[in-house]
Amino acid sequence: MEEQSSSTQPLLSPWKYQLTNSSTSLSSSSFIADEADIKPVESIRDFFREFSLESKKLWYLAAPAIFTAICQYSLGAITQVFAGHVGTVELAAVSVENSVIAGFSFGLLNAEVAVDGLSICMNILGWTIMVALGFNAAISVRVSNELGAAHPRTAKFSVVVATVTSMLVGLAMALVLIIARKQYPDLFSSSTEVKQLVYSLTPMLGTSIVINSLQPTLSGVAIGAGWQAYVAYVNIGCYYFFGIPLGLVLGYATDMGVTGIWDGMLAGTVLQTCILIWMIYRTNWNKEVNNMHSAF
Repeated sequence: MEEQSSSTQPLLSPWKYQLTNSSTSLSSSSFIADEADIKPVESIRDFFREFSLESKKLWYLAAPAIFTAICQYSLGAITQVFAGHVGTVELAAVSVENSVIAGFSFGLLNAEVAVDGLSICMNILGWTIMVALGFNAAISVRVSNELGAAHPRTAKFSVVVATVTSMLVGLAMALVLIIARKQYPDLFSSSTEVKQLVYSLTPMLGTSIVINSLQPTLSGVAIGAGWQAYVAYVNIGCYYFFGIPLGLVLGYATDMGVTGIWDGMLAGTVLQTCILIWMIYRTNWNKEVNNMHSAF
């Protein structure tokens, strides 16, 4: 039995011993054998060097995913752009068909304009979310690969890079919309009322873009770490049991109209984001590596 055990030991790799030989959490010395894990970042110069290297890996994965998502989404979104120049009723019809949430506005005063305004904003928000979904796919791959390779520091740093990058991209897109808030509604509708409503909703649209750029990235981190079940519970609970009901209450009970519906949905997304930030902030990445390898 001893000979059989010693002969099969190399197949388990030295990580089997290194990763399970810790009491509560792994020390950095457990990972000395693996030179691929990044060194501790001790200066600003080190940070920017590693940030640049990690950004290249992130965009290498994210760019194709973003391109694919945008192409798929554009099929319905471009149709809505053309419908807006045919007429207000036509735009409302396409909007309800493309966006279930926009259909909630039909019970509001001046529902035709409300549906048009909200759906245009949701259309634009959808384009930006396609970019965020690319980061979602990329960071989930990065985190899972680095944890599987027993690189806890690299996994943690990739989370920082993806979070900062997605936040900056979201801020840039929101800034462009705010600067062009008087011009971009012309692309979607020729109605003065609709364009005025979209103009008034632009600050909230910018806020939603920033939040919805960050939330999918954090979800990708959680999925890459193997917390899919927790992410599902958080998403369903925050959005469908908190955000949408709150939006309906604000939209109808308080006479906030379309703004109230959007406030509720945005509140659900903010709650999602806060919970995911808390989960990731408390993560012991050394322990995650240990858990992943002990499962095999």
